[in-house]
Amino acid sequence: MSEFKDLDPLLHSQLRLAVMSLLMGVQSAEFVFIKEKTGATAGNLSVQIDKLSNAGYIGVSKSFRGKKPVTSCSITKKGIEAFETYFNSLKTYLK
Repeated sequence: MSEFKDLDPLLHSQLRLAVMSLLMGVQSAEFVFIKEKTGATAGNLSVQIDKLSNAGYIGVSKSFRGKKPVTSCSITKKGIEAFETYFNSLKTYLK
């Protein structure tokens, strides 16, 4: 039996992990901010945000600022738990 814990494949993606890491430190973040911080293309980021949202790890809200659409993301309780589990599992590889 392995002492290593399985890593959540959803969080094992570099971009999804970066998004989750950013959201752990803020109440919410706009799509443009996440895009700038991660260096991702809008299309790729949108796909990855959809995957995290469909898993229940983040919440996505859409609104308007004037006539401009604004998408904001925030981490959910399930997302925080998944991130913490992933982080703790990763630590088993460092021992």
